[in-house]
Amino acid sequence: MAVIEQIANPVSQFLYALKAPETKRQWPNRLKIVFNFLGLNGDLDEQAKQFMNLCKEEGMTTTQNRLIEFISYQVQRSQKGEISLAIIPNYLKAIKLFCEMNDIQVSWKKISRGVPRGRQAANDRAPTQEEILKLIQYPDRRIKPIVYIMASSGIRLGAWDFLQWKHVNPMCDEKGNLLAAKLIVYAGEPDEYYTFVTPEAYYTLKEWMNFRSSYGEQVTGTSWLMRDIWQTTNINYGAKLGLATAPKKLKSSGIKRLLERALWEQGIRQSLADGVRRHEWKAAHGFRKFYKTHAEQVMKPINVEITLGHNIGISASYYKPRESEVLEDYLKAVESLTISNEKTKLTKQVAELKQKSKNSEYIIRGKLQEKDEQINALTQQFSIMQSQIQSLIATLSETKDQSQLNQTAQMLYKSGIISPTQ
Repeated sequence: MAVIEQIANPVSQFLYALKAPETKRQWPNRLKIVFNFLGLNGDLDEQAKQFMNLCKEEGMTTTQNRLIEFISYQVQRSQKGEISLAIIPNYLKAIKLFCEMNDIQVSWKKISRGVPRGRQAANDRAPTQEEILKLIQYPDRRIKPIVYIMASSGIRLGAWDFLQWKHVNPMCDEKGNLLAAKLIVYAGEPDEYYTFVTPEAYYTLKEWMNFRSSYGEQVTGTSWLMRDIWQTTNINYGAKLGLATAPKKLKSSGIKRLLERALWEQGIRQSLADGVRRHEWKAAHGFRKFYKTHAEQVMKPINVEITLGHNIGISASYYKPRESEVLEDYLKAVESLTISNEKTKLTKQVAELKQKSKNSEYIIRGKLQEKDEQINALTQQFSIMQSQIQSLIATLSETKDQSQLNQTAQMLYKSGIISPTQ
Protein backbone atom coordinates (compact mmCIF):
# COMPACT_ATOMS: atom_id res chain seq x y z
CA MET A 1 0.00 0.00 0.00
CA ALA A 2 2.89 2.29 0.75
CA VAL A 3 4.24 1.71 -2.73
CA ILE A 4 0.99 2.97 -4.30
CA GLU A 5 1.05 6.20 -2.33
CA GLN A 6 4.58 7.01 -3.54
CA ILE A 7 3.53 6.97 -7.21
CA ALA A 8 2.33 10.21 -8.79
CA ASN A 9 -1.11 10.16 -10.38
CA PRO A 10 -0.49 8.23 -13.65
CA VAL A 11 -3.99 8.92 -15.03
CA SER A 12 -3.35 12.67 -15.10
CA GLN A 13 -0.23 11.98 -17.19
CA PHE A 14 -2.40 9.95 -19.56
CA LEU A 15 -5.12 12.60 -19.79
CA TYR A 16 -2.51 15.28 -20.45
CA ALA A 17 -1.76 13.69 -23.82
CA LEU A 18 -5.41 13.66 -24.92
CA LYS A 19 -6.43 16.72 -26.94
CA ALA A 20 -9.75 16.24 -28.67
CA PRO A 21 -12.85 16.32 -26.41
CA GLU A 22 -14.20 13.11 -27.90
CA THR A 23 -10.87 11.36 -27.30
CA LYS A 24 -10.91 12.52 -23.68
CA ARG A 25 -14.35 10.98 -23.33
CA GLN A 26 -13.65 7.62 -24.96
CA TRP A 27 -10.05 6.67 -24.18
CA PRO A 28 -10.31 6.53 -20.35
CA ASN A 29 -13.20 4.07 -20.75
CA ARG A 30 -11.11 1.90 -23.10
CA LEU A 31 -8.20 2.01 -20.69
CA LYS A 32 -10.48 0.86 -17.85
CA ILE A 33 -11.62 -2.12 -19.95
CA VAL A 34 -7.98 -3.23 -20.19
CA PHE A 35 -7.46 -2.79 -16.46
CA ASN A 36 -10.67 -4.71 -15.70
CA PHE A 37 -9.43 -7.66 -17.78
CA LEU A 38 -6.15 -7.65 -15.86
CA GLY A 39 -8.13 -8.08 -12.64
CA LEU A 40 -7.39 -4.65 -11.18
CA ASN A 41 -9.97 -3.23 -8.76
CA GLY A 42 -11.25 0.22 -7.85
CA ASP A 43 -11.73 3.34 -9.95
CA LEU A 44 -9.46 4.27 -12.83
CA ASP A 45 -6.94 6.09 -10.62
CA GLU A 46 -6.58 3.13 -8.28
CA GLN A 47 -6.35 0.66 -11.15
CA ALA A 48 -3.67 2.75 -12.85
CA LYS A 49 -1.49 2.79 -9.75
CA GLN A 50 -1.95 -0.96 -9.31
CA PHE A 51 -0.91 -1.48 -12.92
CA MET A 52 2.20 0.62 -12.37
CA ASN A 53 3.14 -1.56 -9.37
CA LEU A 54 2.54 -4.76 -11.34
CA CYS A 55 4.82 -3.56 -14.12
CA LYS A 56 7.59 -2.89 -11.61
CA GLU A 57 7.12 -6.14 -9.71
CA GLU A 58 6.50 -8.55 -12.59
CA GLY A 59 8.73 -6.96 -15.24
CA MET A 60 8.24 -6.09 -18.91
CA THR A 61 7.91 -9.66 -20.17
CA THR A 62 5.00 -10.52 -17.89
CA THR A 63 3.28 -7.22 -18.72
CA GLN A 64 3.62 -7.94 -22.45
CA ASN A 65 2.22 -11.43 -22.04
CA ARG A 66 -0.79 -10.18 -20.13
CA LEU A 67 -1.50 -7.55 -22.81
CA ILE A 68 -1.18 -10.24 -25.49
CA GLU A 69 -3.75 -12.29 -23.54
CA PHE A 70 -6.05 -9.28 -23.57
CA ILE A 71 -5.71 -8.87 -27.35
CA SER A 72 -6.31 -12.59 -27.92
CA TYR A 73 -9.43 -12.47 -25.77
CA GLN A 74 -10.84 -9.51 -27.73
CA VAL A 75 -10.12 -11.31 -31.02
CA GLN A 76 -12.15 -14.27 -29.78
CA ARG A 77 -14.99 -11.92 -28.87
CA SER A 78 -14.95 -10.41 -32.36
CA GLN A 79 -15.10 -13.89 -33.91
CA LYS A 80 -18.23 -14.58 -31.84
CA GLY A 81 -19.77 -11.34 -33.08
CA GLU A 82 -19.72 -9.69 -29.66
CA ILE A 83 -17.59 -6.72 -30.73
CA SER A 84 -16.32 -5.21 -33.95
CA LEU A 85 -12.85 -6.20 -35.10
CA ALA A 86 -12.02 -2.54 -35.72
CA ILE A 87 -12.32 -1.60 -32.03
CA ILE A 88 -9.43 -3.84 -30.86
CA PRO A 89 -6.65 -1.48 -32.08
CA ASN A 90 -8.38 1.33 -30.14
CA TYR A 91 -7.92 -0.57 -26.87
CA LEU A 92 -4.26 -1.00 -27.71
CA LYS A 93 -3.84 2.70 -28.48
CA ALA A 94 -5.20 3.65 -25.06
CA ILE A 95 -2.94 1.33 -23.03
CA LYS A 96 0.04 2.16 -25.24
CA LEU A 97 -0.39 5.89 -24.63
CA PHE A 98 -0.77 5.28 -20.90
CA CYS A 99 2.50 3.33 -20.81
CA GLU A 100 4.36 5.90 -22.90
CA MET A 101 3.24 8.81 -20.71
CA ASN A 102 4.30 6.91 -17.57
CA ASP A 103 7.64 5.62 -18.93
CA ILE A 104 6.64 1.95 -18.93
CA GLN A 105 8.88 0.07 -21.36
CA VAL A 106 6.95 -2.47 -23.44
CA SER A 107 7.78 -4.01 -26.80
CA TRP A 108 4.76 -2.75 -28.75
CA LYS A 109 6.15 -4.23 -31.95
CA LYS A 110 5.66 -7.75 -30.55
CA ILE A 111 2.19 -6.98 -29.18
CA SER A 112 0.93 -5.26 -32.34
CA ARG A 113 1.84 -8.24 -34.55
CA GLY A 114 -1.18 -10.09 -33.25
CA VAL A 115 -3.57 -7.17 -33.58
CA PRO A 116 -5.95 -7.79 -36.53
CA ARG A 117 -6.81 -5.07 -38.96
CA GLY A 118 -10.44 -4.17 -38.96
CA ARG A 119 -12.46 -2.41 -41.62
CA GLN A 120 -10.80 0.93 -42.43
CA ALA A 121 -14.12 2.69 -42.95
CA ALA A 122 -17.44 1.91 -41.33
CA ASN A 123 -20.19 0.70 -43.63
CA ASP A 124 -22.69 3.25 -42.31
CA ARG A 125 -24.14 5.90 -44.61
CA ALA A 126 -25.15 9.54 -44.56
CA PRO A 127 -28.78 10.39 -43.71
CA THR A 128 -31.09 11.29 -46.57
CA GLN A 129 -32.77 14.67 -46.89
CA GLU A 130 -36.14 13.04 -46.19
CA GLU A 131 -34.82 11.54 -42.94
CA ILE A 132 -33.43 14.89 -41.84
CA LEU A 133 -36.74 16.61 -42.60
CA LYS A 134 -38.49 14.06 -40.43
CA LEU A 135 -35.91 14.47 -37.66
CA ILE A 136 -36.29 18.25 -37.37
CA GLN A 137 -40.01 17.84 -36.68
CA TYR A 138 -39.07 16.66 -33.19
CA PRO A 139 -40.68 19.11 -30.72
CA ASP A 140 -37.54 20.73 -29.34
CA ARG A 141 -36.54 24.17 -30.60
CA ARG A 142 -32.87 23.23 -30.49
CA ILE A 143 -33.04 20.28 -32.86
CA LYS A 144 -33.41 22.31 -36.05
CA PRO A 145 -30.39 24.65 -35.58
CA ILE A 146 -28.29 21.71 -34.36
CA VAL A 147 -29.09 19.58 -37.39
CA TYR A 148 -28.90 22.40 -39.95
CA ILE A 149 -25.50 23.58 -38.67
CA MET A 150 -23.99 20.11 -38.52
CA ALA A 151 -25.32 19.11 -41.94
CA SER A 152 -24.21 22.31 -43.69
CA SER A 153 -20.78 22.61 -42.06
CA GLY A 154 -19.70 19.07 -41.23
CA ILE A 155 -18.50 19.99 -37.74
CA ARG A 156 -17.72 17.25 -35.24
CA LEU A 157 -19.95 16.68 -32.25
CA GLY A 158 -17.21 17.93 -29.90
CA ALA A 159 -17.18 21.33 -31.60
CA TRP A 160 -20.34 22.31 -29.72
CA ASP A 161 -18.31 22.52 -26.50
CA PHE A 162 -16.54 25.59 -27.94
CA LEU A 163 -19.12 27.35 -30.13
CA GLN A 164 -20.33 30.77 -28.96
CA TRP A 165 -22.50 33.37 -30.71
CA LYS A 166 -19.43 35.46 -31.61
CA HIS A 167 -18.07 32.54 -33.62
CA VAL A 168 -20.91 32.84 -36.15
CA ASN A 169 -20.39 35.68 -38.65
CA PRO A 170 -22.82 36.35 -41.55
CA MET A 171 -21.24 36.83 -44.99
CA CYS A 172 -23.19 39.15 -47.31
CA ASP A 173 -22.75 40.39 -50.88
CA GLU A 174 -22.49 44.04 -51.95
CA LYS A 175 -26.27 44.43 -51.86
CA GLY A 176 -26.51 43.07 -48.31
CA ASN A 177 -27.94 39.69 -49.29
CA LEU A 178 -26.83 36.85 -47.01
CA LEU A 179 -24.63 34.35 -48.84
CA ALA A 180 -23.56 32.13 -45.94
CA ALA A 181 -22.20 32.43 -42.40
CA LYS A 182 -18.62 31.81 -41.33
CA LEU A 183 -18.20 29.44 -38.40
CA ILE A 184 -15.04 29.49 -36.30
CA VAL A 185 -14.54 25.99 -34.92
CA TYR A 186 -12.45 25.22 -31.79
CA ALA A 187 -11.74 28.93 -31.34
CA GLY A 188 -8.55 29.56 -29.35
CA GLU A 189 -7.46 25.93 -29.61
CA PRO A 190 -4.50 24.58 -31.63
CA ASP A 191 -7.01 22.82 -33.92
CA GLU A 192 -8.94 26.02 -34.73
CA TYR A 193 -10.27 26.27 -38.27
CA TYR A 194 -13.13 27.90 -40.15
CA THR A 195 -16.01 26.56 -42.16
CA PHE A 196 -19.37 27.88 -43.37
CA VAL A 197 -23.06 27.24 -42.84
CA THR A 198 -25.95 27.84 -45.21
CA PRO A 199 -28.27 30.87 -44.94
CA GLU A 200 -30.97 28.43 -43.85
CA ALA A 201 -28.82 27.26 -40.92
CA TYR A 202 -27.89 30.83 -39.94
CA TYR A 203 -31.47 32.12 -39.95
CA THR A 204 -32.64 29.10 -37.93
CA LEU A 205 -29.88 29.68 -35.39
CA LYS A 206 -30.63 33.40 -35.23
CA GLU A 207 -34.30 32.64 -34.62
CA TRP A 208 -33.26 30.40 -31.71
CA MET A 209 -31.06 33.15 -30.23
CA ASN A 210 -33.88 35.70 -30.61
CA PHE A 211 -36.26 33.30 -28.88
CA ARG A 212 -33.89 33.10 -25.93
CA SER A 213 -33.66 36.90 -25.80
CA SER A 214 -37.44 37.21 -25.78
CA TYR A 215 -37.52 35.28 -22.49
CA GLY A 216 -35.01 37.54 -20.78
CA GLU A 217 -31.66 35.93 -21.52
CA GLN A 218 -28.88 38.45 -22.07
CA VAL A 219 -27.51 37.08 -25.33
CA THR A 220 -23.97 38.31 -25.98
CA GLY A 221 -21.02 37.25 -28.08
CA THR A 222 -19.94 34.83 -25.36
CA SER A 223 -23.33 33.11 -25.15
CA TRP A 224 -23.13 29.40 -25.93
CA LEU A 225 -24.98 28.43 -29.08
CA MET A 226 -26.74 25.59 -27.29
CA ARG A 227 -28.07 25.81 -23.75
CA ASP A 228 -30.47 24.03 -21.39
CA ILE A 229 -34.21 24.36 -21.93
CA TRP A 230 -36.51 26.30 -19.61
CA GLN A 231 -40.21 26.36 -18.81
CA THR A 232 -42.10 28.69 -21.17
CA THR A 233 -45.61 28.22 -19.75
CA ASN A 234 -47.28 28.07 -16.36
CA ILE A 235 -47.93 24.34 -16.74
CA ASN A 236 -46.02 22.17 -14.30
CA TYR A 237 -44.49 19.32 -16.28
CA GLY A 238 -42.83 17.82 -13.24
CA ALA A 239 -39.39 18.32 -14.80
CA LYS A 240 -36.51 20.31 -13.42
CA LEU A 241 -36.32 23.01 -16.04
CA GLY A 242 -33.70 25.73 -16.01
CA LEU A 243 -34.19 29.46 -15.86
CA ALA A 244 -34.29 31.49 -19.07
CA THR A 245 -32.13 34.18 -17.47
CA ALA A 246 -29.52 31.72 -16.16
CA PRO A 247 -28.39 29.67 -19.17
CA LYS A 248 -26.30 26.53 -18.80
CA LYS A 249 -24.26 25.25 -21.72
CA LEU A 250 -25.59 22.14 -23.41
CA LYS A 251 -22.47 20.00 -23.76
CA SER A 252 -21.70 17.80 -26.74
CA SER A 253 -22.77 14.75 -24.72
CA GLY A 254 -26.17 16.39 -24.14
CA ILE A 255 -26.52 17.21 -27.83
CA LYS A 256 -25.77 13.59 -28.70
CA ARG A 257 -28.48 12.40 -26.32
CA LEU A 258 -30.91 14.92 -27.79
CA LEU A 259 -30.23 13.69 -31.32
CA GLU A 260 -30.58 10.05 -30.32
CA ARG A 261 -33.82 10.74 -28.46
CA ALA A 262 -35.21 12.57 -31.50
CA LEU A 263 -34.24 9.70 -33.81
CA TRP A 264 -36.16 7.21 -31.70
CA GLU A 265 -39.17 9.45 -31.09
CA GLN A 266 -39.53 10.28 -34.79
CA GLY A 267 -39.41 6.61 -35.74
CA ILE A 268 -36.23 7.00 -37.77
CA ARG A 269 -34.20 4.65 -35.59
CA GLN A 270 -35.52 1.15 -34.92
CA SER A 271 -34.30 -1.72 -32.76
CA LEU A 272 -31.49 -3.66 -34.40
CA ALA A 273 -32.13 -7.11 -35.75
CA ASP A 274 -30.31 -10.13 -34.30
CA GLY A 275 -26.65 -10.11 -35.30
CA VAL A 276 -26.68 -6.45 -36.41
CA ARG A 277 -24.53 -4.15 -34.27
CA ARG A 278 -24.78 -0.81 -36.07
CA HIS A 279 -27.58 1.45 -37.19
CA GLU A 280 -27.60 2.59 -40.82
CA TRP A 281 -26.22 6.01 -39.93
CA LYS A 282 -24.68 7.50 -36.82
CA ALA A 283 -26.63 10.01 -34.77
CA ALA A 284 -24.04 12.81 -34.96
CA HIS A 285 -21.27 11.72 -37.31
CA GLY A 286 -23.84 10.98 -40.01
CA PHE A 287 -24.29 14.72 -40.61
CA ARG A 288 -20.54 15.06 -41.20
CA LYS A 289 -20.84 12.39 -43.87
CA PHE A 290 -23.87 14.19 -45.30
CA TYR A 291 -21.80 17.37 -45.68
CA LYS A 292 -18.82 15.65 -47.31
CA THR A 293 -21.01 13.58 -49.63
CA HIS A 294 -22.97 16.57 -50.96
CA ALA A 295 -20.20 19.18 -50.89
CA GLU A 296 -17.72 17.08 -52.89
CA GLN A 297 -20.18 16.86 -55.77
CA VAL A 298 -19.55 20.51 -56.62
CA MET A 299 -16.62 21.75 -54.49
CA LYS A 300 -12.90 21.12 -54.82
CA PRO A 301 -12.12 18.08 -52.63
CA ILE A 302 -9.24 19.91 -50.94
CA ASN A 303 -11.58 22.77 -49.95
CA VAL A 304 -14.00 20.24 -48.52
CA GLU A 305 -11.18 18.83 -46.40
CA ILE A 306 -10.25 22.32 -45.21
CA THR A 307 -13.83 23.08 -44.15
CA LEU A 308 -13.98 19.71 -42.37
CA GLY A 309 -10.90 20.61 -40.34
CA HIS A 310 -8.92 17.69 -41.79
CA ASN A 311 -5.16 17.66 -42.07
CA ILE A 312 -4.32 18.02 -45.77
CA GLY A 313 -0.73 16.93 -45.21
CA ILE A 314 2.08 18.47 -47.20
CA SER A 315 -0.46 20.33 -49.33
CA ALA A 316 -0.96 22.68 -46.38
CA SER A 317 2.52 24.10 -47.06
CA TYR A 318 1.66 24.97 -50.66
CA TYR A 319 -2.11 25.32 -51.01
CA LYS A 320 -3.04 28.63 -49.36
CA PRO A 321 -6.48 29.66 -50.64
CA ARG A 322 -7.98 32.95 -49.51
CA GLU A 323 -11.07 32.75 -47.36
CA SER A 324 -13.07 34.44 -50.14
CA GLU A 325 -12.01 31.70 -52.56
CA VAL A 326 -13.14 28.93 -50.22
CA LEU A 327 -16.41 30.80 -49.65
CA GLU A 328 -16.98 31.13 -53.40
CA ASP A 329 -16.44 27.39 -53.74
CA TYR A 330 -18.74 26.67 -50.79
CA LEU A 331 -21.55 28.71 -52.35
CA LYS A 332 -21.72 26.12 -55.13
CA ALA A 333 -22.86 23.58 -52.53
CA VAL A 334 -25.38 25.75 -50.66
CA GLU A 335 -28.37 24.47 -52.59
CA SER A 336 -27.52 20.78 -52.05
CA LEU A 337 -26.76 21.44 -48.34
CA THR A 338 -30.05 23.25 -47.78
CA ILE A 339 -32.57 20.91 -46.17
CA SER A 340 -35.90 22.74 -46.51
CA ASN A 341 -34.98 24.16 -49.89
CA GLU A 342 -38.39 25.25 -51.17
CA LYS A 343 -37.29 28.89 -51.02
CA THR A 344 -34.02 28.10 -52.75
CA LYS A 345 -35.79 26.17 -55.49
CA LEU A 346 -38.34 28.98 -55.91
CA THR A 347 -35.56 31.56 -56.18
CA LYS A 348 -33.85 29.43 -58.79
CA GLN A 349 -37.09 29.01 -60.73
CA VAL A 350 -37.70 32.78 -60.64
CA ALA A 351 -34.17 33.38 -61.91
CA GLU A 352 -34.72 30.86 -64.71
CA LEU A 353 -38.02 32.49 -65.66
CA LYS A 354 -36.36 35.90 -65.69
CA GLN A 355 -33.64 34.55 -67.93
CA LYS A 356 -36.21 32.97 -70.24
CA SER A 357 -38.10 36.28 -70.28
CA LYS A 358 -34.93 38.12 -71.23
CA ASN A 359 -34.24 35.61 -73.99
CA SER A 360 -37.80 35.95 -75.30
CA GLU A 361 -37.58 39.73 -75.18
CA TYR A 362 -34.31 39.58 -77.09
CA ILE A 363 -35.88 37.36 -79.76
CA ILE A 364 -38.94 39.63 -80.06
CA ARG A 365 -36.77 42.70 -80.39
CA GLY A 366 -34.76 40.96 -83.07
CA LYS A 367 -37.89 40.04 -85.00
CA LEU A 368 -39.26 43.58 -84.72
CA GLN A 369 -35.99 45.02 -85.91
CA GLU A 370 -36.04 42.61 -88.83
CA LYS A 371 -39.60 43.72 -89.75
CA ASP A 372 -38.62 47.37 -89.45
CA GLU A 373 -35.74 46.77 -91.84
CA GLN A 374 -38.09 45.02 -94.28
CA ILE A 375 -40.60 47.89 -94.11
CA ASN A 376 -37.86 50.45 -94.66
CA ALA A 377 -36.63 48.49 -97.67
CA LEU A 378 -40.15 48.31 -99.14
CA THR A 379 -40.69 52.03 -98.48
CA GLN A 380 -37.47 52.86 -100.31
CA GLN A 381 -38.46 50.62 -103.22
CA PHE A 382 -41.92 52.25 -103.37
CA SER A 383 -40.36 55.72 -103.37
CA ILE A 384 -38.12 54.71 -106.26
CA MET A 385 -41.10 53.30 -108.16
CA GLN A 386 -43.06 56.50 -107.56
CA SER A 387 -40.19 58.57 -108.89
CA GLN A 388 -39.92 56.37 -111.96
CA ILE A 389 -43.69 56.53 -112.59
CA GLN A 390 -43.78 60.28 -112.19
CA SER A 391 -40.93 60.48 -114.65
CA LEU A 392 -42.89 58.25 -117.02
CA ILE A 393 -45.99 60.43 -116.67
CA ALA A 394 -43.93 63.51 -117.35
CA THR A 395 -42.59 61.89 -120.49
CA LEU A 396 -46.06 60.86 -121.63
CA SER A 397 -47.45 64.32 -120.96
CA GLU A 398 -45.01 65.72 -123.48
CA THR A 399 -46.47 63.48 -126.15
CA LYS A 400 -49.43 64.52 -128.27
CA ASP A 401 -51.27 61.22 -127.83
CA GLN A 402 -53.79 62.25 -125.11
CA SER A 403 -55.66 58.91 -125.23
CA GLN A 404 -52.50 56.94 -124.38
CA LEU A 405 -51.77 59.35 -121.55
CA ASN A 406 -55.26 58.95 -120.07
CA GLN A 407 -55.11 55.18 -120.40
CA THR A 408 -51.75 54.97 -118.57
CA ALA A 409 -52.94 57.30 -115.79
CA GLN A 410 -56.15 55.31 -115.33
CA MET A 411 -54.13 52.07 -114.96
CA LEU A 412 -51.81 53.60 -112.38
CA TYR A 413 -54.73 55.00 -110.40
CA LYS A 414 -56.49 51.64 -110.24
CA SER A 415 -53.27 50.02 -109.06
CA GLY A 416 -53.12 52.53 -106.20
CA ILE A 417 -49.73 53.77 -107.31
CA ILE A 418 -50.90 57.36 -107.84
CA SER A 419 -53.66 59.45 -106.30
CA PRO A 420 -56.47 61.04 -108.35
CA THR A 421 -54.77 64.43 -108.04
CA GLN A 422 -51.68 63.08 -109.72
